[in-house]
Amino acid sequence: MLGGRKQGDDPHGITPFQAFVTGLASRVGVGNIAGVAIAIKVGGPGAVFWMWVTALIGMSSAFVESSLAQLFKVRDYDNHHFRGGPAYYITQGLGQKWLGVLFALSLIFCFGFVFEAVQTNTIADTVKAAWGWEPHYVGVALVILTAPIIFGGIRRISKAAEIVVPLMAVLYLFIALFIILTNIPMIPDVFGQIFSGAFKFDAAAGGLLGGLISQTMMMGIKRGLYSNEAGMGSAPNAAAAAEVKHPVSQGMIQMLGVFVDTIIVCSCTAFIILIYQQPYGDLSGAALTQAAIVSQVGQWGAGFLAVILFMFAFSTVIGNYAYAESNVQFIKSHWLITAVFRMLVLAWVYFGAVANVPLVWDMADMAMGIMAWINLVAILLLSPLAFMLLRDYTAKLKMGKDPEFKLSEHPGLKRRIKSDVW
Repeated sequence: MLGGRKQGDDPHGITPFQAFVTGLASRVGVGNIAGVAIAIKVGGPGAVFWMWVTALIGMSSAFVESSLAQLFKVRDYDNHHFRGGPAYYITQGLGQKWLGVLFALSLIFCFGFVFEAVQTNTIADTVKAAWGWEPHYVGVALVILTAPIIFGGIRRISKAAEIVVPLMAVLYLFIALFIILTNIPMIPDVFGQIFSGAFKFDAAAGGLLGGLISQTMMMGIKRGLYSNEAGMGSAPNAAAAAEVKHPVSQGMIQMLGVFVDTIIVCSCTAFIILIYQQPYGDLSGAALTQAAIVSQVGQWGAGFLAVILFMFAFSTVIGNYAYAESNVQFIKSHWLITAVFRMLVLAWVYFGAVANVPLVWDMADMAMGIMAWINLVAILLLSPLAFMLLRDYTAKLKMGKDPEFKLSEHPGLKRRIKSDVW
């Protein structure tokens, strides 16, 4: 799943692994630390169970939308890679260009502007709390760090994600496993708390809340059930960029992204907090997770978590940009428009660091809701194609073949799919 370019693909394009970590860069963020803490405080330990449930459901939608993104992707000859996502499969698969444009505009606003500001706001707050740096200087530093990556396009973004995402995941999982292993006698009780509290009403409500916050990442902002971005239509933009032999391989690997995000990373945070035996008091979000870590490893854990929070948030900044750029290109592919868009993104990166951003969330909620509804309807209507792809993939596996999708074997699709891709 993480390898297997087709023969003749551009060697300078995006590998399956790079597409995976780019998607994971956006999925795994500050909310995996803060959002889980809020969910547990709101709904108790049982909230964790409901976050697991939303992840398992989300894996199904992630498979369908990412497989469709691969099937309907287009070749970007100027930049030597593929582009795709809901805007593309809505236009080609459903024949509704206006709906694809509406989706693209909603995603650009959410992921290109608002969510970038939310991430950098979190970084600025965390850095100020840990080391006393003023938000203005943090904002300037973030612009300087972000600019060369986003001006390098999707290939540079994917290469940055290829380095940052595994590093941040390993560091956080290391500290989490250390805490869990040093408190191994408490683990059965932790599971007992999770399952015994799972079917209380407040636990279910808290879990659904946490499922969203683990992706939208705002300190204590309460949203709904768009857990792990699965179904929202964001990750397929990264999935489509990969050069693979069969669309299903990216569908499966993006399912793994949802699993890693919630079942692994969020669960690590949950276990750290549930091992913490002190009253929560006024602690919430990242502060609660920080207190739990400090209680186990000492004061150095506060600085360690600040570094992890920075890496989580910054990786999401570049992952979100990759999604938004693909949709800008969908609406109008022109170097000047892309350059202006990149400058606007940098402006929002700085704005988020120095300003209070809750005022823009009402607009983001509307745009995010539009995205989710359009995409969920689209993948429902196009899901027969995703299952056709799965049958094609499994049939070739059973025949002992390395599955490779060939458009010539599916003549009914030829009118809707670009012939130069498959």
